[in-house]
Amino acid sequence: MPSHARKHQLEHSLIYHVYSRSCNHQIIFDQREDFQYFINLLRNYCLRFEASLYHWVIMSTHYHLVIELSQPEIISKMMAGLHKAYSNYHHRVYCTSGFLWQGRFKMQPIQKELYLIVCGRYVERNPVRAGMVKVAHDYEYSSAKYYCLGIPDNLTVTDPYFTDLNQDIFERQQKYQMLLQNFDKQQEDHFSQPLLPRGNTEFIKRLILKDGHLFPRRKGRT
Repeated sequence: MPSHARKHQLEHSLIYHVYSRSCNHQIIFDQREDFQYFINLLRNYCLRFEASLYHWVIMSTHYHLVIELSQPEIISKMMAGLHKAYSNYHHRVYCTSGFLWQGRFKMQPIQKELYLIVCGRYVERNPVRAGMVKVAHDYEYSSAKYYCLGIPDNLTVTDPYFTDLNQDIFERQQKYQMLLQNFDKQQEDHFSQPLLPRGNTEFIKRLILKDGHLFPRRKGRT
């Protein structure tokens, strides 16, 4: 583990909106077993890399994650392992070969205290925007069921701002359902371009581009 002096300055504030799509928009999550296999992989990789997954959705051709890591720089290693493991599964089951994913995954730095819950809403509303369901919690493969209905999935880590909605769990779930329905399109547009960081000026100033992704500046750098 890194020493206290080397921990990033954005600790407890930096999360990532992670997104990846299949090559040529091909369906890579088709059967229930495919979704469940990827969910199991996500669970294992989050445990292995000490990552907190607050919101997520898996669609037939892509996925979105809202994730926090104590060491942000290891996210590339985590995602590379996740993609490789699912590619191996898909090639084995469907007798395919070659690249499954469209280039590198995208990750958008998000200021936790300003945008976590609204980014989660954007992620969980993907099936609604696609016309697959009328309400987000009717879609099976996302964290919406956890927040709206209280159905545990052994994957979602509770968004700390979810617990602020109401002390009563039932009222909290009802408020969250309303939050998903009464969305702000301008806020949603913040997350449709996953290469642009979202946060205040000071937050963005403390990020640095490294290997194609934005990470926290280390102490002592300007």
